[in-house]
Amino acid sequence: MSTQSDHGHELIPRPEHTPDALRVALAVVAPGRLEEMQAKKDEAFAKAVEWQSLSPVQSWVLIWARDIEIARRPELSARHSHAKSRLEHEDPAVAQEALRELASVLDEAMKAVRG
Repeated sequence: MSTQSDHGHELIPRPEHTPDALRVALAVVAPGRLEEMQAKKDEAFAKAVEWQSLSPVQSWVLIWARDIEIARRPELSARHSHAKSRLEHEDPAVAQEALRELASVLDEAMKAVRG
């Protein structure tokens, strides 16, 4: 796992972008999602074989690295949860702001793992 960055408190260091490192990290920050991760990994590898392309596997790695980035940073995780909880708010303005915040969280996490 790599060293911590300057994003405040982090539950674990940012994992390397390998299936094993991502699985180990997820087991710590969101163990309830391990079965989902394995199912998505199986789908990605099947598509990679079918398409004769590593693109589905690369996408799988980035998506899980992003989701782990959110889960390992409590402040980012709280923003993510709060935004998701307001997506279907009865006030369209609140729902729209929640969508913007969710996009902002996802973008921030993706930039961190690509960085």
